[in-house]
Amino acid sequence: MKNHEIDYKIYGEELQCVEIELDPNEAVIAEPGSFMMMNDGIKMETLFGDGSNSGLMNKLFTAGRRMLTGESLFMTVFTNTSGQKRQVSFAAPYTGKIIPLNLSDYAEKIICQKDSFLCAAKGVSIGIEFQRKLGTGLFGGEGFIMQKLEGDGMCFVHSGGYVMEKELQPGEILKIDTGCIVAFTQSVSYDIQFVGGIKNTLFGGEGLFFAQLRGPGKVWIQTLPISRLAGKILQYGSGTRKEEGSILGKLGDLIDGN
Repeated sequence: MKNHEIDYKIYGEELQCVEIELDPNEAVIAEPGSFMMMNDGIKMETLFGDGSNSGLMNKLFTAGRRMLTGESLFMTVFTNTSGQKRQVSFAAPYTGKIIPLNLSDYAEKIICQKDSFLCAAKGVSIGIEFQRKLGTGLFGGEGFIMQKLEGDGMCFVHSGGYVMEKELQPGEILKIDTGCIVAFTQSVSYDIQFVGGIKNTLFGGEGLFFAQLRGPGKVWIQTLPISRLAGKILQYGSGTRKEEGSILGKLGDLIDGN
């Protein structure tokens, strides 16, 4: 199925949204909960899978694959049913950057973190990418099951914090925290490597394994994975104060009645 061709504009710096312009009968698919606003004349419809397959069995299979990645069974499709151009906007779920990717520029396939997909032109297929090596599957953390975006149209993924782009040369290796990976091209091979060393393992605080990406290909990296941010929020909300000094911390406890 040929993907719909869409025009877009990204607004904002750290809390971004993307406005997509749809010609008559053009459509875009999005994750549930990412919708921000739209013009009159756009029809919103919830469906199984990603809208790229026909037939009940194909739709159920696609929905099942999405469930394995922890995503919703459903996608939302927005179709311009008017006779004029219309706009629909989608907002990023947390602070970071929206990355526009034209799949036709990357051999029609991108592999991305399972929670990074935001929206795409209708016709883009959203599936799962299992890692081939057993070690990667057991110890890859966030990288165990990745999403794959396939087609020849535009798609948009979201990163946490600042996003860096690196072009790996053939054979070049990049070691990275698994949660910091946003996406990479299909030519990049993915594996894990043990950190090594008793002190690193017990006290390093960085996990037991690195992700190892080998070129050639392009990699998108985020500085603040949502899992890391959530962990810090839970840590500071556990009831233990962590102010700049012990005196301030005790004073704060007294004020709160502790």
